[in-house]
Amino acid sequence: MPILLFLIDTSASMNQRTDLGTSYLDIAKGAVELFLKLRSRDPASRGDRYMLVTYDEPPYCIKAGWKENHATFMSELKNLQASGLTTLGQALRSSFDLLNLNRLISGIDNYGQGRNPFFLEPSILITITDGNKLTSTAGVQEELHLPLNSPLPGSELTKEPFRWDQRLFALVLRLPGLASTEPEQLGSVPTDESAITQMCEVTGGRSYCVRTQRMLNQCLESLVQKIQSGVVINFEKTGPDPLPVGEDGLMDSSRPSNSFAAQPWHSCHKLIYVRPNSKTGVPVGHWPIPESFWPDQNLPSLPPRTSHPVVRFSCVDCEPMVIDKLPFDKYELEPSPLTQYILERKSPHTCWQVFVTSSGKYNELGYPFGYLKASTTLTCVNLFVMPYNYPVLLPLLDDLFKVHKLKPNLKWRQAFDSYLKTLPPYYLLPLKKALRMMGAPNLISDNLDCGLSYSVISYLKKLSQQTKLESERILASVGKKPPQEIGIRVKNHSGGGVSLTHSKNFRKLLKEIIGETAPRLAELNTKEFAGFQVGLLNKDLKPQTYRNAYDIPRRGLLDQLTRMRSNLLKTHKFIVGQDEDSLHSVPVAQMGNYQEYLKTLASPLREIDPDQPKRLHTFGNPFKQDKKGMMIDEADEFVAGPQNKVKRPGEATSPLSSKRRRSMSLLLRKPQTPPTVTNHVGGKGPPSASWLPSYPNLIKPTLVHTGIEYCCFYISLEYERIFILLEEVQGRDLFFFF
Repeated sequence: MPILLFLIDTSASMNQRTDLGTSYLDIAKGAVELFLKLRSRDPASRGDRYMLVTYDEPPYCIKAGWKENHATFMSELKNLQASGLTTLGQALRSSFDLLNLNRLISGIDNYGQGRNPFFLEPSILITITDGNKLTSTAGVQEELHLPLNSPLPGSELTKEPFRWDQRLFALVLRLPGLASTEPEQLGSVPTDESAITQMCEVTGGRSYCVRTQRMLNQCLESLVQKIQSGVVINFEKTGPDPLPVGEDGLMDSSRPSNSFAAQPWHSCHKLIYVRPNSKTGVPVGHWPIPESFWPDQNLPSLPPRTSHPVVRFSCVDCEPMVIDKLPFDKYELEPSPLTQYILERKSPHTCWQVFVTSSGKYNELGYPFGYLKASTTLTCVNLFVMPYNYPVLLPLLDDLFKVHKLKPNLKWRQAFDSYLKTLPPYYLLPLKKALRMMGAPNLISDNLDCGLSYSVISYLKKLSQQTKLESERILASVGKKPPQEIGIRVKNHSGGGVSLTHSKNFRKLLKEIIGETAPRLAELNTKEFAGFQVGLLNKDLKPQTYRNAYDIPRRGLLDQLTRMRSNLLKTHKFIVGQDEDSLHSVPVAQMGNYQEYLKTLASPLREIDPDQPKRLHTFGNPFKQDKKGMMIDEADEFVAGPQNKVKRPGEATSPLSSKRRRSMSLLLRKPQTPPTVTNHVGGKGPPSASWLPSYPNLIKPTLVHTGIEYCCFYISLEYERIFILLEEVQGRDLFFFF
């Protein structure tokens, strides 16, 4: 799982503009987004972890750490602002401490027990800066200095702040402010000449001097290819140079070899690739790289180790040794002058043994733990890591299987015991596992000793517990904003603990200017207000444009001075230096930051009675329960069923008439003239009682021939019909007062 940490320069110099009109900080944000887009094309990017660190003071410099997701990372990246100093050294130290936060807990470094290349957290630290002078609160610095004091427990066990699986790459922006008329030069991107270049080379990375947008895109594509799982090792030559090789591949002693002149391949600081297992996706290994000291029970503490182990190689040609079933580790070397020199010799059947100084007990150089060998196709150089002092062990194991048939005699056991005395204690457990895999008998005691004293082991356990507490503290501070200072604190130089407002001269001057007096002595608490804080005299001050100092009346000088101080220090959010329009102006970078606005809003009030169910809107009818079950739009219609529908005698049941009645409301319907009934006895006359609807429970009103009373008769009749229908449907007693 590669870790990609972006260190963005947020100093004030990042606000400078390029010929495109964008600031350096905007270019840095766009570069990070483009890098993530290029990286997403690789299927292996699903396991990437992204972190974001700025040049702010720790711990506020950590914007996205171990627990933040990708959305938080992008949000913090978008909201970055350039205002501060170029504290590159402190920012690098904070970045490395963040990466090393959990290493002591997980045991990746394995202090005092050898270095395991297959226990790693490959990390790429990419910093984007403008390469200007390094500034701090103490002044301008000419060289890059990393703080030696670190709050992380266990940092004293390693001399450098970084580890061998962490590399630093720098994108130094040198884009001009004016468009260049000269044609752009194509080719590789050169390294920058700033102070960060040397730091990049020490960690195994490099810097890029970016002068155009095309060069920036080229650098990002190169950085995507640099994401490899591996560790950095210092390879140094020991002994004389090898004899030159002729064109036929044989040694040519007639050709002179200069063993004293320094060659580029004599010392290389390069990466070895640690490939993950194809089945599990996790690197698998068996043998460590030995420590540069012999662990002893008498050691009071562990000596600090270098971040990158120094592996010395001898140029004496040897035959590569391998036996069946004995596991070994194979790592490919990154292309370098050393690999180029070995491949040019065209000797794939010989190897050079590798050592670690002071790793043995009786030998200063130590015993070989592996060898460098070119591949049979002469395409790369591999580092083979074998058991410690393998030239002695492999013949013994070969005799055990082929001669003694897994039944060793006394002479063989004595030779094997003498070999174990030259073996560092931390090699006993891997060797025992390897012999078990080979099917050999139990030749090593079960009571293994790691070689460390009890005090050292207790110290490492104590450091692990302290690291957990420090890790929780740092992770809790991730994403917090630095506190904003309000106003200027002015120290009291009177020495008596009395405020400036107690002075008679000051009160007299204040009374002459503004016509007001200072607070009385009895109203002030001298213990609480030993000094005073500059604030606003009048909180209702409105923004004003810049004015001529001579146009300000004398009585308004103090208010104007206070306003100017507030504009300079920005201690009041309602006063802006230019005009009223600036109150409503928002920078483009902050227009989409709606989350910060939501944080300032007050929390909504709770409901008065949250247990009471909310009442649905019933459109004026308090007894209406379900719109689907009952749809009464008119007084004379109900669609619940045909058995509840009341019809007038002689009324046609056509759908056209029902639609016409549904579309007309009772209150809006014009009063109709009662139909004239033909009386076959007396001719035309008033309507008979048979025309009225027959209801057994209703008292039929007396018919009156006047017009107004006739209309009231019909209205009261229709209301009675409505109430009867509602009683039949809802089963409720309705009371209505006319």
